[in-house]
Formats: sequence, structure tokens, C-alpha cells
Amino acid sequence: MFFVKGVKTARVTQQRVIYKTLWGNELKDKKRTETALKAGEDRAILLGLGMVFSSVMMYFVICITMVRAYAESVLTDETTCTVLNSTLTKDINCSYNCGSDCWRSSKYPCLQVYVSLNATGRIGLLSHNEEMLDVSSECFYVPKCQKDHTALHVMIQNISEHLRIHQQVTCYHDSSEHQGSILLNRLYGSSTVFHSLFWPSCMLSGGTLIILMVKLTQYLSILCEQIGKTPK
Repeated sequence: MFFVKGVKTARVTQQRVIYKTLWGNELKDKKRTETALKAGEDRAILLGLGMVFSSVMMYFVICITMVRAYAESVLTDETTCTVLNSTLTKDINCSYNCGSDCWRSSKYPCLQVYVSLNATGRIGLLSHNEEMLDVSSECFYVPKCQKDHTALHVMIQNISEHLRIHQQVTCYHDSSEHQGSILLNRLYGSSTVFHSLFWPSCMLSGGTLIILMVKLTQYLSILCEQIGKTPK
């Protein structure tokens, strides 16, 4: 009888040891899983915050450059122009970099293009874009200065021939006529500004969505744990 009782006690003890071992392994696995999930959530939140910060910086840079130039520009009215005259008038001196603390002089031909606005009939000088207008209000295009003057002359001559062939061009002007210049192209049009703001907006939305998804997952996990602990 004592033998049977001892056998039963040994079995119970063995079962308790096995149970404690399994329970301990389960707790360890649970802790490992929670640690891995927490690390993954932390990385996801950092990724989301990085995307949000990067998009805000991109917004800042774009707004002080492109959006500001777009908002301040008055040459915004689009119309059709007729090229009246495209002539190389004079050579303008320029300087190019030939090395460390080395500058040499060269020259390029000034191309003057007169156009007529089909909508109003006003005649004015055409500039390639806002940048060229700031450099020279007389010349249509100002090339980068280089040593080979002949190459610059050929390039400007080709532009002049192209404008003579394609006399009807799309241009931009100021309808109030406070600014008499006329542009062939705009550096920062509405389409350019839209595409420049589109990608930061996508990054901002993606970063915000990642953070919200992580927070929602954490909330649902806590809610499920509280429901599991609720006595039935």
C-alpha cells in the first residue's frame, strides 16, 4: 500500500515538474514574442516619423523656392504668339572658369526675338524663361559661357532658325501689362508645382498611416488582453 502511494506521489510530482517546465517555456516564448513585436512596432513608428519629418522638410524647401516663385510671377496668362523677327544682334562678353582661380573671357551672340500676342496684338521681346529674363532682358537665351565661341554661335543660330520655322508658339505674358516681357516657357508652372507637392504629400500620408496602424494594433492588443482577463 505504501508502495502504491509512493508511486502515485512520484507521478504527481513528475506531472508538476512537466507542467512547470511547459508553463515556463510558454512564458518565455510569450515574452520573446512580445519583445519582438515591440521592437517591430518601435521600428515602424520610427519609420513613420522619419517619413513625416522628411515630407515636412521637402514641403519647406519647395514652398520657399518653387511655390514662392510661382505665386510671385505675373507672367502667367497663356496665349499664342507669332514670331515676327529672330535676329542675332551683337556679341556679349562673358567669362568662364578654366581652373582654380582662373577665369578667361569669351563671348556669345545675343539673339533678339520679337513676337506679337495674337490675343491683343501687342509686340514685345521674347525670353526663354524667368531665369533668362533675370540674366538679360534683351537676349532670348543666354548660354553657359565656354571657350569655343564658334560652338556658342552655332547653337544660338540653330535656336534662331527653329523659331523662324515654327512661328506660332505658346507664350506667357502679363495681361495687366505691368510687365512688358513675354516668356516662351515657365520654370514653375502649375503642373510642375503640383507634381513637386504630390510626392511629399504621398510620403506624409504614408508615414501618418504607418503610425496610425501601429497605434491601432497596440490598442486592439490591449483590448483583447483586457477581455481575456475579464471573469466569465
